[in-house]
Amino acid sequence: MNEKPMAETILNSVRGFMVSRVILSGAELDLFNLLDRNPLSAEEVAKTKGANLRALTILLDALCALDILQKEAGRYQLQGSLAPVLTSSGPETVLPMILHLETLWHNWSQITNIVAGEWTPGVEKTGALAPGNRRAFIGAMHVVGAKTAPQVVAAVNPGNARRLLDVGGASGTYTLAFLAAEPRMQATLFDLPPVIEIARERIEKAGCTERVTLVPGDFNSDPLPAGHDLALLSAIIHQNSPEQNRLLYQRVFEALEPGGRIVIRDYVMSPDRTEPRSGTLFAVNMLAGTEGGNTYTFEEIKEGLTTAGFTAIRLLQVQEMSSLVEGFKP
Repeated sequence: MNEKPMAETILNSVRGFMVSRVILSGAELDLFNLLDRNPLSAEEVAKTKGANLRALTILLDALCALDILQKEAGRYQLQGSLAPVLTSSGPETVLPMILHLETLWHNWSQITNIVAGEWTPGVEKTGALAPGNRRAFIGAMHVVGAKTAPQVVAAVNPGNARRLLDVGGASGTYTLAFLAAEPRMQATLFDLPPVIEIARERIEKAGCTERVTLVPGDFNSDPLPAGHDLALLSAIIHQNSPEQNRLLYQRVFEALEPGGRIVIRDYVMSPDRTEPRSGTLFAVNMLAGTEGGNTYTFEEIKEGLTTAGFTAIRLLQVQEMSSLVEGFKP
């Protein structure tokens, strides 16, 4: 490969932030909902939003160039085919994920300062669980989980399990997938008090209030409800330091009945920690948004589980964020 294409490839990768920023700002300003049904002029949008007309017009035109908006006779409207994915009520909406990525934009802007030791992140200070970001984050996790949960449940194969403990279960996406797969199962969803209220909405909408017990608490400091034969840690361990995970595994161990199983869904990194590529970037995401989070290798996960008392630890599947590790309480 000669020098020019290599240099251009790198520059094109770096310029990628420009498109991202335009879409993120469109979502943050709620332009996609505003322009879903009725075309508006830039002046009308500016008046509605209290925005700077010149700046807004430039942003609207850029969104047209990206084929997100269309412009006719000086009036802007969301491309009709994008309404299902870019509006709040769309059946396939990814808007919560885009708003979550807006949070990550600000956190990632501090990477250099974090590496230089000049700034310390915190998941409840500036990260996904900060009060102003929480609902977008939980919604984003549902956007991702709604598609992957049934496949994960099938890979886990709950078998004879009848009492599921979903630790950090967010709005209940995986809880509901397990209940759908196993009609005889009951579940306990454990998460922070404000998240439990979001979960309550989804559980009630799904008509599963009789099968799900909602328990508020902090899995890094509070004991977990006992009496379960299957415990799920879905996209949890990457938020924690190794020491936090060891303590969490111990809490899960105590919450399980003898013979109970723990299943961890998360990235499982190669021994040299350079693969998968998405896992290395997610580790940077944890660097930006948590005090001690990371992505972990199988041996690191196994060591923590073994210390907590689990046996027969094995890797069920390797599939980026949906990699699965299981272990059993003797």
